[in-house]
Amino acid sequence: MTTININELMESSGVQFGTSGVRGLVKDMTDHVCFTYVSAFLQYLAKQQSIQKGSRIGIAGDLRSSTPRIINAAAAACVAMGYEPINYGFIPSPAIALYGIEYDMPTIMVTGSHIPDDRNGIKFNTAQGEILKPDEQGIRSQNITVEPTLFTDANGLVHQDYLSTESNDAELNYIKRFTDFLPTDCLINKSIGLYEHSSVSRDCFKRILEQLGASVTSLGRSEKFISVDTEAIRPEDVILAKQWSQQHNFDCIISTDGDGDRPLISDENGNWLRGDVAGMLCAQYLNIGSVVTPVSSNSVVEKSNYFKNVIRTKIGSPYVIEAMQKEASGADRTVAGYEANGGFLQQTSISMNHSVLSPLPTRDAVIVPIAIMLFAQQQKLTISQLLTTLPQRYTFSDRIKNFPIESSSKLINNMISNDAETNLQTIKSLFNGIGDPITFDNTDGVRITFSTDDVVHIRPSGNAPELRCYTESETTEKAEKLNQHCIEILNKWRLADNKLEVE
Repeated sequence: MTTININELMESSGVQFGTSGVRGLVKDMTDHVCFTYVSAFLQYLAKQQSIQKGSRIGIAGDLRSSTPRIINAAAAACVAMGYEPINYGFIPSPAIALYGIEYDMPTIMVTGSHIPDDRNGIKFNTAQGEILKPDEQGIRSQNITVEPTLFTDANGLVHQDYLSTESNDAELNYIKRFTDFLPTDCLINKSIGLYEHSSVSRDCFKRILEQLGASVTSLGRSEKFISVDTEAIRPEDVILAKQWSQQHNFDCIISTDGDGDRPLISDENGNWLRGDVAGMLCAQYLNIGSVVTPVSSNSVVEKSNYFKNVIRTKIGSPYVIEAMQKEASGADRTVAGYEANGGFLQQTSISMNHSVLSPLPTRDAVIVPIAIMLFAQQQKLTISQLLTTLPQRYTFSDRIKNFPIESSSKLINNMISNDAETNLQTIKSLFNGIGDPITFDNTDGVRITFSTDDVVHIRPSGNAPELRCYTESETTEKAEKLNQHCIEILNKWRLADNKLEVE
């Protein structure tokens, strides 16, 4: 028997914790590494008295080529530790999380989300939903004893048959969530293009839309995994959406990322909506009282004056969930959140049309496009016309790779010292020509609002040597131009050997 410390495994394997789980290169995510991480999750739950011997553990995955192998490793860990792995097949992340919440069962989702096929990941959910930061720390602190005879010399499992026959219960439960909540035939006159690519949600999303009465045309289905990032839409997907709209005269085109927790929706012309705008429209249609969203999201949520309360958090769903939990404990109103990627998180039940939508405090994609279509229909507008009813604020984002985390932290710290006047002067000198800084927020990096009403937000990436830059202005062109200008400034910092000097 060998004993492995998870913090040490993170360093030695290169497979690191990200948002609500671990991610890494497929070549590094050996059966042995995946088995050990899942064992740590289960051991942590057992110490929390959340599970006991014989407890069921739900497992699902996305459509990456490496996912079946990693699912088997997760099941092997369950069996080795005395738990019963249940195979829920290849379904969206929110579907397996929802089933776990409703049936009091921890679940595991094997997915790399939107990252390329040479990488993968494992998301962990307790019976209450996705793990939060304290859970992550608890998992990382575990020491795991592993039986070496389970593995080959190449760190693969000797046996590949740990998983039971596939059950479709979780997928059917997810479909029923929407078809029960929404009025029958509410999408009866809608013509929708469903960009399927390699999204694990493509089949169940189509069933949901068709059961609600929509006419659905499948587009771009791929048996090879395609990385679709809803925050950084590929140029070819921008072109395809416009071509499809012209060819088919759709009301909109819909898609999701690889594991179905981040949505994409276009207007009738094939123009993709930004995720934070889509999330806000969804919250508006659902009549949410308190909205929680990361500090990088578009300020249209405040400028609309639609919501009773808007709460800003650090970037990452665990921070959004923690803030939603806190708000729900002290507010007599509906509480939900969304991220810049469009994923919608629901903390409290929502009542509409004599139906109730139960809480789902993890990112979901399906509710967002449907809510936007119904909102536009309710207002007797197209989606592009619905967008014009909002305050006109546009965002753009980019990043500089190979920017050492230590350097970006030092740079940020020079703008968030204890001396407000020093911070102000530093920002003025760095962003000379943009405008006078009026307010700055250091919730996550530094977000600066200028006298021009333009916004610049810079922050180090949480798990990569990158510096990210988000900008906001009154037009798309201005937001992009402002971002390019800021990236030039950031590059000067890097070229100046990471010294805070602007030539």
